[in-house]
Amino acid sequence: MFFKKISDLRGEQNSSFSARVLLLSFPSAIVFIVLASLSFLSPMAAILSYAIIVVFNMFFLSSITIDLKRLKKYINTLAEGNLSDVNLSEEEAHEIAEAINSMHRFWVAKTDALEAQVMSDAAILDTLPDPILMIDRSGNILGANLSARHLLGDTVTDQNIETVFTSNNFINAVSKVLKKESESENLFFYMQNPANKKIYAHIKQLPWFSKGRAVAVISLYDLTKALKLEKMQSDFVANASHELRTPLSVISGFIETLQTSAKNDPDARDQFLKIMADQASFMSALIENLLSLSKIELSQDEKPQEKINIINVVEEVCASLEHKASERQMHIVLNKETKIPKITADAQQVKQLFQNLIDNAIKYGLSGGDVNIQIKKVDHIPPSKSFRVENGEAVAISVNNKGSQISIENLSRLTERFYRMQEHKNLNIKGTGLGLSIAKQIIMRHRGNLTVSSSAHNGTTFTVYLPLSLKE
Repeated sequence: MFFKKISDLRGEQNSSFSARVLLLSFPSAIVFIVLASLSFLSPMAAILSYAIIVVFNMFFLSSITIDLKRLKKYINTLAEGNLSDVNLSEEEAHEIAEAINSMHRFWVAKTDALEAQVMSDAAILDTLPDPILMIDRSGNILGANLSARHLLGDTVTDQNIETVFTSNNFINAVSKVLKKESESENLFFYMQNPANKKIYAHIKQLPWFSKGRAVAVISLYDLTKALKLEKMQSDFVANASHELRTPLSVISGFIETLQTSAKNDPDARDQFLKIMADQASFMSALIENLLSLSKIELSQDEKPQEKINIINVVEEVCASLEHKASERQMHIVLNKETKIPKITADAQQVKQLFQNLIDNAIKYGLSGGDVNIQIKKVDHIPPSKSFRVENGEAVAISVNNKGSQISIENLSRLTERFYRMQEHKNLNIKGTGLGLSIAKQIIMRHRGNLTVSSSAHNGTTFTVYLPLSLKE
């Protein structure tokens, strides 16, 4: 048994074990030397007694050393993540191992609870609509919520503020907070990348008792949409005020005339009331179109989700305008390919789009002619110089009427707000000048395109391209 224990110590350094045996036997050696010097023991008996004590200590220490060695091996295994127990021979060693196991289980539970709390905190931060960044004393970004990663990219974490932002005012404000020259800073700045956005930033030190490397938090608020909405409201008021001034002046003038010089003139009254009714109808249509245009612009960033049958939509619009076409002795002729697939689009907006185009074709076409509509599938959408179009297959819907040729100068301005050709004004054809502007905004939201061609022989053709599907 003794020799087996000794053999188990091969992994142990011999010098260390020998030193421990000699150190434990040293007091006995002193005692035996004193006894021998006083002639209480013979030198041979003293040496033999000391040898027996050394052998006993070797046996005693070997047992403890082997168990401690196994315990050391177990702890190292545990530190490496191996949770298997080690069978130790001594009861005391088992108790130590059990204590270590208990301590390990305690810290595993604490670690799991901490990880769960961190994940919960991260999930809460990810639900916030505004970007939030946490930075250390050097300005390195330690954490970013989902909104921040969407705005700045998934790799924003571990980058430095100076590599992510180009605004010197913003970087200086962050530096003041990190140097504790200010508890918090607030400022506006523009981001050139990923897009030209106006941002309001709030930079604040974390309290002294907060733990971890983060020392400050940055909250970013994107004001681009709010400013866009404010501009839209301002434009709406300005456009409405400008366009409503003329009909209001006409109505006010006729009211004043009816109250004075034409007060007792039934013929003048009937004539003026008809003109006033026309002007009131124009104002109503103008306000409706302005509201519609503002609503469409507000939804530009919202991706359409519906799957619609474009043929059904166009057929519904044609049916609603058939009576108006018959009043001008015109016919609406619809030609369509078979197996036209459904498209991803906003059904109400697409319906409004073709309502405007087909109504214009009837209104400005030659009386007695036809409005020809063709629906077909195409491989791609023609590119646009002013806005983005979707890649991939699309549906092309062309609306043609027979009328006078539109000049190149007028073709380039057809989709401008309130633009109306002088020829149409001379013919006293009523219109607000917003129909094609609305159509363009709807097409832009759907990442499609609109092309217009006009010739003396074939009339004017508006072709709308709408993608089959929209990517993110």
